[in-house]
Amino acid sequence: MTAVVLDVPTATGAVKTMPEQVHPIMRTDFLSLEPDMPIRQAAGLLLSSSHDGAPVLDETGSLVGILTQKDCFRPALQASYYQTWRGTVADQMTRAVTAIDADAELTAAAEKFLTESYRAFPVLRSGRVVGWLRREDVLRRMVELG
Repeated sequence: MTAVVLDVPTATGAVKTMPEQVHPIMRTDFLSLEPDMPIRQAAGLLLSSSHDGAPVLDETGSLVGILTQKDCFRPALQASYYQTWRGTVADQMTRAVTAIDADAELTAAAEKFLTESYRAFPVLRSGRVVGWLRREDVLRRMVELG
């Protein structure tokens, strides 16, 4: 895949070609969840905020998992059988998290979406979650760039 590049003027007026990066298009107003949150509450937050998923952060702000709407189906089905919701986010979240670096190139993000089934990735800078990158944001930017 060919890299998406931008022509950026330097301080001297020269034009420097730079790869487009992820951080300008990532969402910084993302929902985050805590591992000990009741799963029903987390499912409600995902739905009310129109998020497909959210990073799960521990008390220090470290990424410990991802919870998606799909992850909430098992406890929802069990609740339909047993008339009660059980468990926490930690019980249902995916612990093996695939993330992307904030300085990664847009094409690297596109390739990651092509090879992974996820609709979004947490965006990290120095090991901390700084954003949320959705598949549609990457595609939209690539269409804008032509």
